[in-house]
Amino acid sequence: MTSSPIETAAAAAELGGTPSDGPRGDHATRTGAAPQRKRRRSAHSDGAWPWLFVLPLLSGVLLFYLWPIAKNFMLSFEQVSPFGNRSEFVGLQNYQNLIQSGQLGGAFLNTMLYTGIVLLGIPIAVFLAALISRPGLKGANVYRTIYFMPYVAMPAAISIVWKMIYNGDFGVLNYILRSIGIDNPPYWLSTPGFALFAVAILGLWASIGFNMIILSAGLKSIPQELYEAASLDGAGHMRQFFSVTVPLLTPSIFFLTVMQAISGFQLFDTLFVLISPSSPAMPHTRSMVYLFYEQAFINNDKGYGAAIAVVILLLVAIVTAIQFRLQKRWVNYV
Repeated sequence: MTSSPIETAAAAAELGGTPSDGPRGDHATRTGAAPQRKRRRSAHSDGAWPWLFVLPLLSGVLLFYLWPIAKNFMLSFEQVSPFGNRSEFVGLQNYQNLIQSGQLGGAFLNTMLYTGIVLLGIPIAVFLAALISRPGLKGANVYRTIYFMPYVAMPAAISIVWKMIYNGDFGVLNYILRSIGIDNPPYWLSTPGFALFAVAILGLWASIGFNMIILSAGLKSIPQELYEAASLDGAGHMRQFFSVTVPLLTPSIFFLTVMQAISGFQLFDTLFVLISPSSPAMPHTRSMVYLFYEQAFINNDKGYGAAIAVVILLLVAIVTAIQFRLQKRWVNYV
């Protein structure tokens, strides 16, 4: 039974050919699909070029970041000899010793207290950045430079200067206190009740410059039309500050809280310069990183020190995750 011309044309259209092509239409379709597959293969092979461009960066990350973290994690389950020539697997013994020693809790509380005081520099920086960013203020860049200079200076150099300021016998601070009638000012860096606050005040002072630069950039992104609208509604400068400036600066404030919290957990160099290891205030100011330094490099217990480093990493990750979780409630993204 022969098919009609209409049926032949429909069948040929389904095969991608013409009625006169017959079986050759299907062959043309098959041969026409081959270059498409070839083009797809060549495009897939071109995808290796981006990896070649990022390979140097990935190699650095793997070699200097990820591999040390993995090596430190493995080292925390070992007991390493003082010279590092042999090691013994001890499981969770280093972590058990760390918990039973009682040093971790004190170092953690000292670190959190220091971090909390340093975070107080963020609202101070918000206020100062708003003052410096006022329209028509002369020398605004000079003020920003002056505030930013402590951040770019070496922490050890700043700590040496502040150590002289805090000196109990001839320091500038105690000289001022004696001149206003305080006869027996404390020895700031050797008295347990004052040493940690003295270190934290230095950290707060040094962080204000960086905070102001970030907040100044955030202030420039706020449309001036919002201030004009608020002014037309009768809002004064203080009302505009709390109702317009602060809410729209919350993304920058959130960024600074994360950065300052991580920086607080890394407290070491300032503490190392200001507080002597033999000072009676050291147990009350010892940070977690300083505890790691004592165990790994003074007591030469690499496995125990590696366990402290793992705990610091986990705590930083937990605190950062909590911050990202809570930022949904108070950060306003425009």
